[in-house]
Amino acid sequence: MLKRTPFYNHHKQAGAKLIDFGGFEMPVQYDSIRKEHNVVRNSVGMFDVSHMGEFLIKGAHALDLIQHITINDASKLSPGNAQYTAMCYENGGIVDDLLVYMLDEKKYMLVVNASNIEKDYTWVTDNNEFDARVENKSDEICLLAVQGPKSVDVLQKLTGINLSNIKFYTFEKGALAGFENIIFSATGYTGEKGFELYFDKNEADAESIWTAILDAGKEFGIEPCGLGARDTLRLEMGFALYGNDITKDTHPLEARMGWLTKLEKGDFIGRSALKKKKEKGLKRKLVGFTIEDQRSIPRSGYDILDEDDNEIGFVTSGTRSITLNKNIGMGYVKKEFAEQDETIFIKIRNKKAKAIVEQPPFIDK
Repeated sequence: MLKRTPFYNHHKQAGAKLIDFGGFEMPVQYDSIRKEHNVVRNSVGMFDVSHMGEFLIKGAHALDLIQHITINDASKLSPGNAQYTAMCYENGGIVDDLLVYMLDEKKYMLVVNASNIEKDYTWVTDNNEFDARVENKSDEICLLAVQGPKSVDVLQKLTGINLSNIKFYTFEKGALAGFENIIFSATGYTGEKGFELYFDKNEADAESIWTAILDAGKEFGIEPCGLGARDTLRLEMGFALYGNDITKDTHPLEARMGWLTKLEKGDFIGRSALKKKKEKGLKRKLVGFTIEDQRSIPRSGYDILDEDDNEIGFVTSGTRSITLNKNIGMGYVKKEFAEQDETIFIKIRNKKAKAIVEQPPFIDK
């Protein structure tokens, strides 16, 4: 049976189209993906992303565990800061990409992808050699993403925190719509100004918060948005999606995640394999590409060819960019085809669509 978030009744009442996503019954769209996409780019939208997973890591050795299992350097964090990172297997393959929040000196929160919650929790606990306390709070934590240029205007009505002071990848804790202990995190998956709001459903009333945000956003035309628009928005920014662009069969250095892979920080799971891959040189790279032909929409799994029809890679994500009105995608190609402005071809059914390598983001933000 599919899980449901505390906002399920609101999704039903709004007439959302619900799908199975990561074992949850989630809204893919309410009205239209185009409308929801545009409201986030131009004003403000709200996403229920409570299907995401949250683990608390506590104790004197919490940081030791996080450093051991993640590729970024969490020792650079201070309380009130968040960090994008990933966990790898010993061979360098990606377990998951995630966020690390430093709540205080001995308490961190990991935010993982919904479809990976059980796998990730097992991975973290199996590799806990440091006597850190690990708690899976995924069923208790609600998460709403309020995204768009007007997100500050909407949420500022409901809190005494000066939201303009919360810089990118930092967070504050305070009251929202009369409920305490809400985390306001200046993060998101859309490329727009926005906040991700974390709260315990046992401490704050989820339905009241949902309604309060929509009421506060009425003058700005706020809309509830589904996973369909979330996908088109993130792809315009070139943000990776686990299961598509990054998997256990890809590693961070080839997946445009080299900037967060801190090989010099000391040992961590996968470091040896990644160090060897870097020394040998990459065989392929994850690239973005654009297609001018409006009829040629790239989809995950399509082959990528060179001019002589030789297979040089495969598409991982693709869509029609609503903002740009052109087709965009990402995929892995042999490194000699990964340079900016390189011409490649996407095999779509029995035809070849000309594409140009363009490193994301596809839109200027």
